[in-house]
Amino acid sequence: MSLPTIPLLIDGKRVESKTSQWRDVVNPATQEVVARVPFATADELDAAVASAKAAYKSWRNTSQANRMRVMLRFQQLLRDHTGELAELITREHGKTLPDAEGEVGRGLEVVEHACSIASLQLGEYAQNAAGGVDVYTLIEPLGVCAGITAFNFPVMLPCFMFPLAVATGNTFVLKPSEQDPSASLRLAELALEAGLPPGVLNVVHGGPDIANGICDHPDIKAVSFIGSTHVGTHIYRRASEAGKRCQAMMGAKNHCVILPDADREQAINHLLGAAFGAAGQRCMATSVAVLVGEAREWVPELVERARALKVGPGSDRKADVGPLVSKQARARVEKLIGAGVEEGAKLLLDGRGHAVKEAPDGNFVGPTIFDGVTAEMSIYRDEIFGPVLCMAGAETLDEAIAFVNANPNGNGVALFTQDGGAARQFQNEIDVGQVGINLPIPVPVAWFSFTGSRASKLGDLGPNGKQAILFWTQTKTVTARWQARGTGPAGVNTTITLK
Repeated sequence: MSLPTIPLLIDGKRVESKTSQWRDVVNPATQEVVARVPFATADELDAAVASAKAAYKSWRNTSQANRMRVMLRFQQLLRDHTGELAELITREHGKTLPDAEGEVGRGLEVVEHACSIASLQLGEYAQNAAGGVDVYTLIEPLGVCAGITAFNFPVMLPCFMFPLAVATGNTFVLKPSEQDPSASLRLAELALEAGLPPGVLNVVHGGPDIANGICDHPDIKAVSFIGSTHVGTHIYRRASEAGKRCQAMMGAKNHCVILPDADREQAINHLLGAAFGAAGQRCMATSVAVLVGEAREWVPELVERARALKVGPGSDRKADVGPLVSKQARARVEKLIGAGVEEGAKLLLDGRGHAVKEAPDGNFVGPTIFDGVTAEMSIYRDEIFGPVLCMAGAETLDEAIAFVNANPNGNGVALFTQDGGAARQFQNEIDVGQVGINLPIPVPVAWFSFTGSRASKLGDLGPNGKQAILFWTQTKTVTARWQARGTGPAGVNTTITLK
């Protein structure tokens, strides 16, 4: 039986690629090849951009009310197809079905926010700013925009990009990850079903050549990227040098600081979920725990609780930890675990070689915990992107804050405490863009912006919230004077003064 091939989506139609370069899409729990995805040709990228450019001429002038209605229909379709999308995510990414359903829900939040576009895309107005002169601003779309997403959230990350981009009047070209493209493609098809005209949203698949083509294309005005630091830095520089607006949300090393007065049960539960959920394949995963003072005594319980987590295929609703996305990802994680042992960290729980009876060929690594981790070790410096928790100690909150701030990344950090004064000091002194207080993964709701900082972000504006509206639009200022008929200027004014 021949394998299904994943199409491109250009000008509102499914298009079979003419490329000679294909990649297998593999179920990471079973190694079954479930589909083949094309690496689109340069001509196919040009066709997608040309379609978006043609559609922009009319879409930019579509009323806010009609754009809002499309988003309202889209959010309902997304809600209705949550189960279908979650199954596609689990089949190609590997995360558990409950986690995949949660991902769709977080993407849905952004679409719901985009339903408010009529009140979000408002300008300013000043009547009689000078004599008979009114000044006002128009918040206009940019044109053709593009998004490049990572494999770890094939629904949520595209939702961080195109819904607000098209709701503000832009057209869009999406390049999802080639590792798990089906959910992203289905998401785009639902947006077209909701009423986006042909060409407003296009999907092309591919690798570095297509990503570079997006950065270089003269008709693309803005690029949004979410993925690794190495790739994000390249995308940001290349797109910026080509004169495009660009945002790049990149790698992280997220810390969780636990004070001894924290609710022990709450803190341990949240830490385990944040460290090992999605097998650690989240840019906001908690990969470092800093236990302060007497909280160090909780380590044995934390290890035993982690050992009890169930590792299994994502289709098993009782599984806590699914497989890593690929054999290569598993090999990289296991190599870093070995490096941690060689560098002197104490391996309290080793997830290497974890066997799952019902899925013997899966890319599984069990929960892994290191203690005594220092800032010089590779398991601390590198983003492991696996179910590995590094633990470090601190005697005081001040010491913990200094330790976190010395890390170059600034995506997210959490504090668990019952002390409001300590929490206020922490949020004031910590140099990280997103802070959780008694919450382990501080990804804000969609009407607030995603505000990672320092080495985790390039560009002034992040996805979602007010910053996303600013990123996907440009401001045009109009200064106007309308005089009554028969009244002209008092004379020639050769100064810059408005009279």
